Amino acid sequence: MTFTPLKIALLTVSDTRNDETDDSGKYLVEQITQSGHTMADKKVILPDNIYQIRAMVSRWIVDDNVQCVIISGGTGLTGRDGTPEAIMPLLDKEIEGFGELFRMLSFNEIRTSTIQSRALGGIANATFLFSVPGSPGACRTAWEGILKDQLDSRNKPCNFVQLIPRLREI
Repeated sequence: MTFTPLKIALLTVSDTRNDETDDSGKYLVEQITQSGHTMADKKVILPDNIYQIRAMVSRWIVDDNVQCVIISGGTGLTGRDGTPEAIMPLLDKEIEGFGELFRMLSFNEIRTSTIQSRALGGIANATFLFSVPGSPGACRTAWEGILKDQLDSRNKPCNFVQLIPRLREI
């Protein structure tokens, strides 16, 4: 089977990070491109504001040149952490297993602290959306433990890429 590159948009949600200090975003851009995928847009950094997040992601999910959106940050339980609240209203379908699997993998690294993660996956307008915690370790867990394989058309027995032609039926 041949590799099918995806067009992926990346959003970092943070009140404190910028291009120089966004190690998680740098890591994800590197992994996305090294895996053979294309950045559908330049990496965007937005503050923890559910309306700004929702507006940016909404632009991407109506753009036919974006097949997947990865969001890092804003998934915690404190203060302005609101990425799940920004994303949930946009979803046509939630991929419940994404958050469950992320927390299972994360448990091996950070034990019960993983319960504070509200990692989320879903589909909106035939576009995959994945929201993960903003720490470099969490982004590495999500990429290496889930996304790298599920965004690879060669992954067996199944992967998200093979669903793309049928997603328009939602």
